[in-house]
Amino acid sequence: FRIMAGKVKWVTDIEKSVLINNFEKRGWIQVAENEDWNFYWMSVQTIRNVFSVETGYRLSDDQIVNHFPNHYELTRKDLMVKNIKRYRKELEKEGSPLAEKDENGKYIYLDFVPVTFMLPADYNLFVEEFRKNPSSTWIMKPCGKAQGKGIFLINKLSQIKKWSRDSKTSSFVSQSSKEAYVISLYINNPLLIGGKKFDLRLYVLVSTYRPLRCYMYKLGFCRFCTVKYTPSTSELDNMFVHLTNVAIQKHGDDYNHIHGGKWTVSNLRLYLESTRGKEVTNKLFDEIHWIIVQSLKAVAPVMNNDKHCFECYGYDIIIDDKLKPWLIEVNASPSLTSSTANDRILKYNLINDTLNIAVPNGEIPDCKWNKSPPKEVLGNYEVLYDEEMAQSDGPDRSRSGQSTGVKGNRARDSGKPVLTTWK
Repeated sequence: FRIMAGKVKWVTDIEKSVLINNFEKRGWIQVAENEDWNFYWMSVQTIRNVFSVETGYRLSDDQIVNHFPNHYELTRKDLMVKNIKRYRKELEKEGSPLAEKDENGKYIYLDFVPVTFMLPADYNLFVEEFRKNPSSTWIMKPCGKAQGKGIFLINKLSQIKKWSRDSKTSSFVSQSSKEAYVISLYINNPLLIGGKKFDLRLYVLVSTYRPLRCYMYKLGFCRFCTVKYTPSTSELDNMFVHLTNVAIQKHGDDYNHIHGGKWTVSNLRLYLESTRGKEVTNKLFDEIHWIIVQSLKAVAPVMNNDKHCFECYGYDIIIDDKLKPWLIEVNASPSLTSSTANDRILKYNLINDTLNIAVPNGEIPDCKWNKSPPKEVLGNYEVLYDEEMAQSDGPDRSRSGQSTGVKGNRARDSGKPVLTTWK
């Protein structure tokens, strides 16, 4: 979602035409016009220019932009993992119960990203981990690309050696032609529906990082593969089996252009409630909300919390067959291209509801307002986390029935179940 809002007075049609052409060249594309108001799509690259010291741009109080200057701390695959790892260590140092580990040394509450290494930097660490379980499958992704580009799966060290290796020194070498990659343990036991793998695309709006205030969009969707899933090593190269990206699946022979291989989140809820039960389903979605808030908390300290900024992220979540959710990545510019009629309605409402929160009541934007819109303008958004409210309710009280901030199903002392909900 790439929008800049500002007050513009047109003098002549020629001036208007010239200005729009200049904006288009810079990556700003007009999307809506209402008398003296104009909204522009703004690309991720343009945001860097706007906040660059060299350009000398200065935003006025009535201009807001739809990315934080260093949003990539969350939306680049390598930086997201790095920040989450740092966040875990900081909580450990503080002695926070959130950083508790089990007898195998695994985080109980913060184990929501697959084991991940950066290449080439962590090559030796990856090899050490790979040799512990040589039958495992790993997925390699370029750090700065989207839509499934450059992704491939491996299950042998020889495959990665082939990708980039100095055979003389037997050490991993960064070549100028090779960009940075992340390599993650592949979730090879995904929850299947109709035999097919899927993931969730969820939209989360952040209006401010300090204090953290974020909103969950209720109308997310599932993206399905067109080919039935198999963990067979013979199908490792078949991206129609493994990658849910619409940009890839739409080229498959079995792609359905009517429903686009998509389910609404509400349909997924109904399916899970009928097959697994309501309590289990509520717990799953509660854990998904937990993951989102913790990932935002992980990057909040390093995020440039400019008062002119807000951001709508596209979260990609995979659920395994034990109904454990995993955070795969976060997108800075989730696709607003509609592939189906339902898609068009959803994304139109998403833009509309986001603008209603960013620019309440359609008034002149004011970057100094307290960014707490009234409930009636939220539309399909609901408040996911409000740090100010959580702190005023008690020590990190973000869930009813839990004052410690620990995610879990049982009260530590009483042994009784604890209601966990973000409502």
